[in-house]
Amino acid sequence: MSKKRIGILTSGGDCPGLNAVIRGVVKTSVQLGYDCVGFLKGYEGLYDPVRYITLTHKNTTGILNEGGTILGSTNKGRFAATVGVADRVELDPELLEGVKTTIDQLGIEGLVCVGGDGSLAVAQQFHEYGIPVVGVPKTIDNDLSATAFTFGFDSAIECATNALDRLHTTAASHERIMVLEVMGRHAGWIALHAGIAGGGDVILIPEIPWTYESVCHKILDRESHGKRFTLVVVAEGAELPEGGNVGSERSGAQARLGGIGQMVAEEIESRLHRETRTSVLGHLQRGGAPTTFDRVLATQYGAHAVRLVVEGRFGEMVCYHPPEIESVPIIEAVNQLRQVDANGSAVQAARALGVSFGDGRTDESPFTAQVELESEPVATSSDVELDAEFTLDIAEAAAEEALS
Repeated sequence: MSKKRIGILTSGGDCPGLNAVIRGVVKTSVQLGYDCVGFLKGYEGLYDPVRYITLTHKNTTGILNEGGTILGSTNKGRFAATVGVADRVELDPELLEGVKTTIDQLGIEGLVCVGGDGSLAVAQQFHEYGIPVVGVPKTIDNDLSATAFTFGFDSAIECATNALDRLHTTAASHERIMVLEVMGRHAGWIALHAGIAGGGDVILIPEIPWTYESVCHKILDRESHGKRFTLVVVAEGAELPEGGNVGSERSGAQARLGGIGQMVAEEIESRLHRETRTSVLGHLQRGGAPTTFDRVLATQYGAHAVRLVVEGRFGEMVCYHPPEIESVPIIEAVNQLRQVDANGSAVQAARALGVSFGDGRTDESPFTAQVELESEPVATSSDVELDAEFTLDIAEAAAEEALS
């Protein structure tokens, strides 16, 4: 009788921590008596031609702290199931049948699919077709619903924060305005967290509408207080004040975002006549070794993905609900984009520190409205009746005292 097998693939854009997941899956599988195979080049390795390697302790030793993925990956090809923010496409039934045949012939009891929104949309279609899959959430954008964090996000923030630290010193030395463009697509998580951690003065994200006037006002306000340099962090997916994103459309694929940083810098320089420079991090945020947090999170994801296979909980994705690793149906993770809450605690904290989001808000305390909302009791009909009775009692008591 052949040994039980678990399969794994890494799909979509690469990011730090992928190898940590692979290692977690392999070590856990071996501990539980399973063989492990890894499919090459993402979903493409599942069918025509089928390409895979056997994963063992030996060929996964030392990969915990390596960036990239030893299995390779792709975010395009025959298995692309996302062409926009919420624009899904159905996979060719011939592809699905071919994948199912591969899984059956190799005797794979469960396939671990590591990917972001688009990749997990493919995994969901696999599940609906009867292919035994479990998902692992991967994206530097942190835009997957149903999990507090995706691995790769912390490493991307570390990269962006390091860049801001470096830009801070040169900006201060030359009294310049520095614009840093970061990734994130249609979610502002990287810009927000890196902006806070790196001491950004202006943070522009897709979730908060902004204007050039407000950005320039913040810069002039800083100058009036003797601070003759400014750090502006711009998410690649932040919409322009007049609407729309900056990037290039691609036929049959998601638009390639990028270029807004340069536009913001040119507009600031034109309006204020201040020297303004742009830095675009691009794929630097997706490369390199994972942070400690991402190594731990990715390793846990790998181990618990195997647990889902062993328990037969297919069609589910591991997720992080601090402090526990849990699971949810994959459909819940890909059903909607997870964006920054424009009134959430991180944005409130940034505003309290004096950070501008380019929307003209200059609240002395961003917490005031929330505090008032929480402290004011909501009157009910019974409260009104009690108040009326109480008022009547006071009036009767006063009348009796006057008569006596």
